[in-house]
Amino acid sequence: MADSKRITTSLKYKSLVTSAKRAMVSFQRLIGVGSLVVALLATGCSDMSGGADPQVRPTSVLSGAQMLSKTGFESIKGKHVGLIVNHTSRVGNDHLIDVLSASEEVNLVALFGPEHGIRGDEDAGAKIEDGIDDATGVPVFSLYGANRRPTPEMLAGVDALVFDIQDVGARFYTFISTMGLSMQSAAEAGIPFIVLDRPNPLGGMEIEGFVLDTTYTSFVGQYPIPVRYGLTMGELALMIKGEKWIPGIENLDLQVVKMSGWSRDMLWPDTKLDWIPTSPNLPTFESALMYPGTCYFEATTASEGRGTDLPFLTVGAPWMNAASVAAPEIDGMRLIPGKVTPIEMPGKSSNPKWKDAEINSISIEITDLRALRPVSAGLELIARMYSAAPSDIQASLFNERWMTLLGGTDQLTERLKEGLSANDFQELWKEELARFDTLRKPYLLYR
Repeated sequence: MADSKRITTSLKYKSLVTSAKRAMVSFQRLIGVGSLVVALLATGCSDMSGGADPQVRPTSVLSGAQMLSKTGFESIKGKHVGLIVNHTSRVGNDHLIDVLSASEEVNLVALFGPEHGIRGDEDAGAKIEDGIDDATGVPVFSLYGANRRPTPEMLAGVDALVFDIQDVGARFYTFISTMGLSMQSAAEAGIPFIVLDRPNPLGGMEIEGFVLDTTYTSFVGQYPIPVRYGLTMGELALMIKGEKWIPGIENLDLQVVKMSGWSRDMLWPDTKLDWIPTSPNLPTFESALMYPGTCYFEATTASEGRGTDLPFLTVGAPWMNAASVAAPEIDGMRLIPGKVTPIEMPGKSSNPKWKDAEINSISIEITDLRALRPVSAGLELIARMYSAAPSDIQASLFNERWMTLLGGTDQLTERLKEGLSANDFQELWKEELARFDTLRKPYLLYR
């Protein structure tokens, strides 16, 4: 009852806030029109035919959120909506929260925050708290604290649950676990679950890494998929339901609002969309591309680059022989030995490994996006590091339990100790990837 009253109160508050916001938007539009007129008078009409601004990158890719907006929010019109979002949930330049809050067609009654929170400014692993969204007065419920999925109390008064978060295409990125568990909650509540689809930054063609052994299911490995799994969030949702990877969702009303203009062979730069850091330590697309491989450094005593300017593109440790580990080169990347000092970075990394200590490092420069196989490349770097390390360091280098959870298999640590190369790893998981590739085909929404 308390949650129902809170939602009722938030609806009244929302109405007042929305009216004020609409007035402000109208005022801003008026100012904007005036500014445009002034600009045209100042620059002259002849500039209008002079070609596109070189800083503007036109794109033909429209996200599911943009497509939903183009329909006037047809599939959720008149519904009391719960929204699972973070800072990447954009419709053009506007946050989806603000767009739906301002719409007369939708009643936004609950917000749900995954790891890093609805604004994306919390450290990895930091507990997210419940609260109220200051801009809208809508209740915010944490899905990264005591609860990892919406409870019946959180969904009181919600009759559609909408998911819109930009993923990075790596199995251990926790947003996909949040999605599957939230699907389960929607099924139990008897309400539709609607995924607003977005591009997989790593593309939809290549798949890499061991397929998860379900013996090691965890929040960083919820489904039997490869590390780089080559699906959009919408496709993955369909596969989760179709393959019954989450219990109790057989009768879920699952809807996917498809993108327009995206194709499977597109990596993020091909979309010409601006990169919004999907979490504080993935500031660039290149860091996200390398993340499925260098994330494994988190299961070692070596640094994965948190506390530096290039997380997941920087690895190192005081005892590492950087020159030895950096040679020879690995396809698609240039390895640059050096030194770096990880430091505390508020909002990014409060306690990085080797904090305030100068360490030997390798900076990763990506030279060929298409040739790079980040998973096997990252694993080869760890294997090289282990091989070149002193024996006392070797004995304590791995957190074997964490490596098993990230790798999805209990054989990964031993394989790393054997000194396998990137090519060796690719051969090792070749057959299971072929089986997964066949399994995923019925769920593909894009060519």
